[in-house]
Amino acid sequence: HYSLAAESMYDHPFQWGSKRTGPDLARVGGRYSNEWQVQHLADPRAVGPESIMPSYAFLKTNEVAAKDVGMDLKANRVVGVPYTPAMIANAEADMKLQADPNADTTALLERYPKAKTGDFDGDPSKLTEMDALVAYLQMLGTLVDYSTYDDATGYR
Repeated sequence: HYSLAAESMYDHPFQWGSKRTGPDLARVGGRYSNEWQVQHLADPRAVGPESIMPSYAFLKTNEVAAKDVGMDLKANRVVGVPYTPAMIANAEADMKLQADPNADTTALLERYPKAKTGDFDGDPSKLTEMDALVAYLQMLGTLVDYSTYDDATGYR
């Protein structure tokens, strides 16, 4: 079925009505491995020869400015994105924990129960934009409980 508004409650700026080129990624989370996602982003034609997607290989070398993520969450909360004070206060630490395959993620998963964790880009020694994008792709479509959705009526 079609995308639900609840699937995008953390996406800001608002994405509805924006133009996109390529497949619908609304429920791509968990469909492909982290390794596949990295390969596809770095060299799209290695995975799909007909792809028109550009390479995003540079994401593997660009480190994430994790220290700024708390301010980003705080700004998004002002405009209605439902981040809690605990999510904002722990944003930098949570971002680092999420991509560390050896970290104790108990507190992170209390704040984000359906978060995907682990080494996303294949290099656990640094936190990159590739980690962030693959983590985002791996959660797309995983936040809504579809067992409560009635396809016949379109209601939950």
